[in-house]
Amino acid sequence: MKTISENRCFGGVQGVYSHASKVNDCEMTFGLFLPREAEDGPVPVLWYLSGLTCTHENAMTKAGAQAFAAEHGIALVFPDTSPRGEGVANHEDYDLGQGAGFYVNATQDPWAPHFRMWDYIAEELPNAIDAAFEIDPERQAITGHSMGGHGALTLAMSLPDRFRSVSAFAPIANPTQSDWGRKQFSAYLGDNEAAWAAHDATLLMRERGFDGEVLIDQGGSDQFLDLLKPEALAEAMAARRQPGTFRIQEGYDHSYYFVSTFIPDHIEFHAEALWA
Repeated sequence: MKTISENRCFGGVQGVYSHASKVNDCEMTFGLFLPREAEDGPVPVLWYLSGLTCTHENAMTKAGAQAFAAEHGIALVFPDTSPRGEGVANHEDYDLGQGAGFYVNATQDPWAPHFRMWDYIAEELPNAIDAAFEIDPERQAITGHSMGGHGALTLAMSLPDRFRSVSAFAPIANPTQSDWGRKQFSAYLGDNEAAWAAHDATLLMRERGFDGEVLIDQGGSDQFLDLLKPEALAEAMAARRQPGTFRIQEGYDHSYYFVSTFIPDHIEFHAEALWA
């Protein structure tokens, strides 16, 4: 574990660290906010997964989450969205390759050697953080924005008992039926669409749901509504009678102005579950 930077922040520490990832076969960077309470022992943790083109830095600097995490005494993890570096496959399109890992384990060339973001977020990074920092692995929650909202929902529904709560900002809700999904799944996972279903929040909601509360915020003026397909997830939640809330926020778009406006609600939502 290498320390890139550490800064005092709302009584705690906002750090940036890197480590050698075995599953992605490259150096990976992540942000970690530890509240003051971490000086006295392990604290609950909220994972924040970012969207297309983002790095660990976007939410860390734009979401304004640290102040509210400090109020509730919880840590925040900001992973990168993909493997990076020399020798890591990439693509000229912004929504494929580096910055667009889609939180899956690629099985197809040229992506398979490095793009194993599911294993990275589900296993490797949590184990690395638990070993190096004062984090309580028994008290975890997860959220994310756009592609990261897709990742948060699919991980939460696929890893029973891992996360006490899940939320999402404008998630890619039905990727098997969207160009934000079909294109990437075909490239990373191949043409067998049966393999895609495990990474579609709407299909997972219909099949199994989440054993806990769910909070979704979607901007009503989001410029990517046709790609996100929020109505599919809302219908699946209603059909399953999933405990939780799906809110359409009138006038808000897809930007971090939207995320930063509603991040206090999401952190309070997760804090209630983490400290219960």
